[in-house]
Amino acid sequence: MTVQPGWYADPAEPTTQRYWDGEGWIGAPLPADATPPPGPPEEEPEPAGEAAPAAPSDSTGSAAGRPAGDLGAAAGDRPANGTPANGTPATGGPSQPSGQPGSDLPAGGIAGWPPANGAPGATPPPGWVYHQYGLQPPPPPRPHGLPLAPFGPRLAARLIDIGVLLLLNVAVNGFFVWRLVQDIRPFADELVRRSMAGESTAEGMPATGQAEGLQVVILLIAAALWFAYEVPALANGGQTFGKRLMGVKVVPLAADERLGFGRSLRRWNLLGLPTFLWGCCGVGLLLQLVDCAFPLFDRPLRQALHDKRAQTVVVAVPKASAATPPAGDKDGADTPTSGGTDR
Repeated sequence: MTVQPGWYADPAEPTTQRYWDGEGWIGAPLPADATPPPGPPEEEPEPAGEAAPAAPSDSTGSAAGRPAGDLGAAAGDRPANGTPANGTPATGGPSQPSGQPGSDLPAGGIAGWPPANGAPGATPPPGWVYHQYGLQPPPPPRPHGLPLAPFGPRLAARLIDIGVLLLLNVAVNGFFVWRLVQDIRPFADELVRRSMAGESTAEGMPATGQAEGLQVVILLIAAALWFAYEVPALANGGQTFGKRLMGVKVVPLAADERLGFGRSLRRWNLLGLPTFLWGCCGVGLLLQLVDCAFPLFDRPLRQALHDKRAQTVVVAVPKASAATPPAGDKDGADTPTSGGTDR
C-alpha cells in the first residue's frame, strides 16, 4: 500500500503532526492545529561542535545519490515522540471511534485523516485503525425508522391467517367440498377395490360427473375469500389479523404512507393467483412456498417475491410503552369545553 507524502497526525501522539515522505516519518513534530508548510520540513541543522561524517566517494552511497526511500529510512531512525523508524506507534492501543468517552478522535472520522492538503484517493499512513463501513458490516436497514420483521413472526402471522381462511372456507365452501367428495367417492372406492384385487384394467370405472366443475368453483371461492380477507386490510392499515397479533406490518418501501388498494392488490396477485394452479400437480402450491421462503435468502430488506413486485417491506411494530399517553389526552383533550367549565 503506497501512501502519498504529506503531513499527517502522528499515530503515537495524535496531538501532533509529522511529515510522511512515502517511506517513513521525517522532521520534527508540529502541533496538530498548526498550519504545516506546503512541502517537507527543513532538515535539522547539525549540532555545533560535531563534525559531519565523511560522505563515501561513490555516488550510490553519497547523500545526494541516495534514493528517497533511504533518506526516509535514515530520518526515521531518529525516534521522535515514541515513534520507531518503521512509522508504527510503539505504545498505545487502537484509536477509538469518534463520539465515545475518552476518544481523541473528532466527530466525523479518524483524527487527522483525511489530510486537508492530501491528494484525492490517498491511503492513510501505517498505524491507523479503520472505522469505516467498508471494512465493517453496515447496520441493518430501518425503513421509516422501524426494524425489519424477523422471519419467525412473519411465518407465524401467515399461519394464523391461513387458519382464519380455513375457518372461512369451512363456512362458505363446505357445501361444495362435500358435493365433490360425494361425486368422486364411487370412483375412488372402485379404484381401491381393483388395486386390492390386482386388476389393472380401467374399463367400467364410475364417472366422476361434476368433479371438475366443483374443483373450479372451490378454487374460485377460496381465492375470493383470501382476496377479501387480505387486500382491504393491508390497503387500509398494513396488517391482517395474524400480522396484528404478531406485531408486524407491511409498509411501502419509498414513502411512509398507507399501501392503498392498488399496491395491496399487486402484492396479493403474485401470491394468491397461483391458487388456481393447485390442481396442476401442485405447481401453484410450490410457487407459493418458494415465494414465502424468499425472505430467508433476500438481503438486505428480506423481501418476499410479492414484496418486490409491490415495492413493500415488512417491519416490526414497536409495542406501545407505558409512557405513551392515552388516546383521551391527545388533540385537545385538556382543552376546556365551549362553556368554559370542566366536566
